Amino acid sequence: MTERTPVDLWFDPFCPFAWMTSRWLLEVEKVRSIEPRWHIMSLNILNEEKDVPDSYREMIAKAIGPVRVVAAVQGKYDSETVGRLYTELGVRFHNQGMIKRLGRLRETVEEALEAAGLDRTFADAMESEEYDEALRASHDDGINRVGQEVGTPVIAVGDVAFFGPVISPAPKGEEAGKLWDGVQAVASFDGFFELKRSRTRPPIFD
Repeated sequence: MTERTPVDLWFDPFCPFAWMTSRWLLEVEKVRSIEPRWHIMSLNILNEEKDVPDSYREMIAKAIGPVRVVAAVQGKYDSETVGRLYTELGVRFHNQGMIKRLGRLRETVEEALEAAGLDRTFADAMESEEYDEALRASHDDGINRVGQEVGTPVIAVGDVAFFGPVISPAPKGEEAGKLWDGVQAVASFDGFFELKRSRTRPPIFD
């Protein structure tokens, strides 16, 4: 059996483009010998010292709740469990549009925990600072690999780390594999820093 290459991804469950990238990475896993490993980061921490609109600041302030829950799970379980919870949160937040119903945030998180086979009481971490130190350490581990000018998601393959890719919709099958090959190739080139164009479509969830 071919040994799989570990691929680390840092995400905030609230970020729709991190969600798209994560779904792409799961498609890549089907056609390339990679092993996704899941880590938490935070839009709230990322934007602490940045000038962002008040409406966005308000949203990411609420986003810290689910992030804390993932941090709590990350502290007690393995990466596969974290990834399973992320899938259940992402499906609800993004595919089902529950991210727009912040009044039901705890209920949504509890449903995701149960669907992932985890105790619903992990949702208590939403209002607790108990896991904030571990959360910040995980966030810093990811963002320090790429610099403060970018955001979520961060992907690392060995000593090579990069932001993104930002994609919509997430390609499937061999198309996902081809994108992986290209992204890995440019990201591993010493001195390569940026390749970008303006987004012309929103996240397309399917």
